[in-house]
Amino acid sequence: MSQIPQQAALSKCPSCAEPLESGDLFCGACGYDLSVVPAPPQDHPTLTMTGSPGDGVDWPAPEPGGSGGTPSSAHLPTDLAGTDSGGKTLPAQQTATPGVRFDRPAEPDDDYPLQAPDPRATAPTGPEEDPADPPKVCVACRAGRVDSDGYCENCGHAQPRERDHMERESGPVAAVSDRGLRHHRNEDSFTVGHTALPDGSPAVVAIVCDGVSSATRPDEASAAASQTAGDILLAALPRGTHPQTAMHEAIVAASQAVNALAEEPASAREHAPHQNAPACTIVGAVVTSGLLVVGWVGDSRAYWVPVDRGAPPARLTEDDSWAAQMVAAGLMSEAEAYADERAHAITGWLGADAYELEPHTASFKPDRPGVVVVCTDGLWNYAETAEEMCEAVPADAADRPLHSARVLVGHALDGGGHDNVTVAVLPFPAPPQGAGSA
Repeated sequence: MSQIPQQAALSKCPSCAEPLESGDLFCGACGYDLSVVPAPPQDHPTLTMTGSPGDGVDWPAPEPGGSGGTPSSAHLPTDLAGTDSGGKTLPAQQTATPGVRFDRPAEPDDDYPLQAPDPRATAPTGPEEDPADPPKVCVACRAGRVDSDGYCENCGHAQPRERDHMERESGPVAAVSDRGLRHHRNEDSFTVGHTALPDGSPAVVAIVCDGVSSATRPDEASAAASQTAGDILLAALPRGTHPQTAMHEAIVAASQAVNALAEEPASAREHAPHQNAPACTIVGAVVTSGLLVVGWVGDSRAYWVPVDRGAPPARLTEDDSWAAQMVAAGLMSEAEAYADERAHAITGWLGADAYELEPHTASFKPDRPGVVVVCTDGLWNYAETAEEMCEAVPADAADRPLHSARVLVGHALDGGGHDNVTVAVLPFPAPPQGAGSA
């Protein structure tokens, strides 16, 4: 679950550490202007890499305006200390108005008392019943028939929807999404796919989106964004577009698809004036021969887990969130920020009411095989650090990505399943000879 920000409130004065009351504009002890919060450093979201002869593809440089970066040396995830990107921490996205907006109240648990099955519900209904297409039976009472609206005619229990639990695999990549244990619907979505580059070498794609629960129709936003971004990547890569440029274009197109959902008739706004525009976060990964590209907006994440567990894992993304902004501004330690109830308020998202869109992208050249884990906060809430995620990922994840995705979803559900959970697992094969050197 992601949360759109409004005005944030500091717990103590950044100047003298005096405790503050909610709504204070100035510190009562030293007079510090609390509206002036140090802005995070200027974001340079793209770490561009040029290919080497060992890549198998002579990638063009990222197009001007595509990701905003210039070619530099390669970066090895195995050289990273958890959250670095080639020796430099990816700064949080700079926003015009730091703040927080709390999510809507927690959804009630779907626990409903069930009445005894009606024996008449299992009786034959007549000659018009098609034996080749038997009626659906309630998953709760196991006796009642399910009507066209998805409810049991016997006990009234709502039946599982298609998005409550989804599993997909495409070539070597797989993903699983689950509603979790506390929400009444799944507001996450994903797309996985594989294609071939112009030279015939494989490329694997995964996109994961988390609907913003405090926005209108978050499930539609995540579905539109994931499908659009996946389609753009799978169309651009076979044409020879640089994966990092393709990722940037995919996120921009996904943003436009979510923006379009807000274009509703004026009459709809009149009936629901307090509803806001649909919104979601996005994170994606592209794996090619010797090259790994990630892109994101929001607080969904990508992790690198090497097959050789003796090598360090790494987090490849930096959240667009209140917590990350407080850490970047030097106002809180990471432990303090993520323990705060406002930690998951996002400062970047896709949607018509978002701040100016600035997609983050980064490229890496791993020097050994591993897996890329792309997930929503429904998973990383229970495995936040790179080391914790590494421990949760099965040792055979590179060979059994679908099984590993199921295991990771189970890890989140065992931890409490407080949010929707979505995870994609992309194996990164052993790099070609010479691809690990820059």
